[in-house]
Amino acid sequence: MLKAKQIDFSGGQVRQNIVAAASPMLAAQILNLLYNIIDRIYIGKIPGEGTVALAGLGLCFPIITMIAAFSNLFGIGGAPLCSIAMGRKDTAEAKKIMINAYFMLLGTGILLTILGITFQRPLLYLFGASGETYPYAAGYMTIYLLGTVFVMTSLGLNPYINSQGFARIGMLTVLLGAVSNIVLDPIFIFVFRLGVKGAAIATVLSQFLSAAWVLRFLTKKAELKLDFRGFRADFACIRKISFLGTASFMMSFTDSLVQVACNAMLQSFGGDIYIGVMTVINSIRQIAQTPVGALTDGAAPVISYNYGAKKYDKVREAVKFMTRSGFFYTMIVWGLLFLFPQFFIHIFTQETDLVKAAIPSMHIYFFGFVMMAFQFAGQATFKSLNRAGYAVFFSILRKAIIVAPLTFLLPHIAGLGVKGVFLAEPISNLVGGLACYITMRLTVMKELNDPLPKR
Repeated sequence: MLKAKQIDFSGGQVRQNIVAAASPMLAAQILNLLYNIIDRIYIGKIPGEGTVALAGLGLCFPIITMIAAFSNLFGIGGAPLCSIAMGRKDTAEAKKIMINAYFMLLGTGILLTILGITFQRPLLYLFGASGETYPYAAGYMTIYLLGTVFVMTSLGLNPYINSQGFARIGMLTVLLGAVSNIVLDPIFIFVFRLGVKGAAIATVLSQFLSAAWVLRFLTKKAELKLDFRGFRADFACIRKISFLGTASFMMSFTDSLVQVACNAMLQSFGGDIYIGVMTVINSIRQIAQTPVGALTDGAAPVISYNYGAKKYDKVREAVKFMTRSGFFYTMIVWGLLFLFPQFFIHIFTQETDLVKAAIPSMHIYFFGFVMMAFQFAGQATFKSLNRAGYAVFFSILRKAIIVAPLTFLLPHIAGLGVKGVFLAEPISNLVGGLACYITMRLTVMKELNDPLPKR
């Protein structure tokens, strides 16, 4: 294993520390993006069945997102607490947080595997499957669910590597899985002619390799080592992790809820082709928001550590840098998506009908994308400072309270149809993003200007 380089969050300039942490995270998230979308790229190009296969894969997104939600609950939920404890030089507490989080990741992963396989068929039809798309969705989902523990280990434990300042190792975790998936996908899909089942096999094998890498580092090389000798579950600790992790969980959970709502309405108003359109648009959204997500993830341990060390001026500087950089980036990306939609769509499909339907839908969906920068900055600040209540509320607000109801309502208004489904997203970005950021400025940022901020 390569020598691990650790970032010292207590010294140096804040911007340099954020960039040092965010750069490998950006590389990791780009690789993770490839990891997630490579299946869609290959599946969309299966001769004669790419469109319906892509729609079938899109039906699996709510379940995949739900697995990620539970990974975030115990991974992203515990990592800021771990950083805060390390900032206070409380190594024993930091280690306890990490071990209890992994205990919950394992138990939840096994439970989700059992429930997912048991209720797979009714769930997929609830998510909008048709007789034509169900075989593709079921073929992928069954195999993917068998690798749930691997997925949750790699996704849920990697934040604990980053929280210790080993951002490069965190990047390599994703690199290993991404490269494996890119290599294995065409072999299983085209050479072995397994189609969507082959994509799922490649993904599970890749996640297994990532999980093995994470476990080896955390048990052998990390400053905080994963060691279950004498372990007894600390449910008070688990409650703290879960409470803070609820914000990230709700973000993913409500994403899953919105995906179900969108698929159901698109099936009613547009049919399978528009489920394929939404699959493509969701993939493009992941590409577009990856750098700003890496920026906020890079800022998070800097904010948490310096908050724990009571260096509040550095916390304020980190929040400002994160917000301004995110706004600048999302403004540029919004322009590119508006001017060159076909370029991004062609990454996933060349099907004429699908491309024709996707272009106007994409213009609507990404209108005002710049407002996402405020949502990311506000949420990251709340989570980094252990303000779980605010983080949970704004996670629920944007998706569950704004997007989901509008997705069901707007298609019935003024004959909007499928346009109404795509219109719900920009409305939520405007309302939810501004509400989150303004609240953050009026609460935690105001407290950090006081000599003794509230703990």
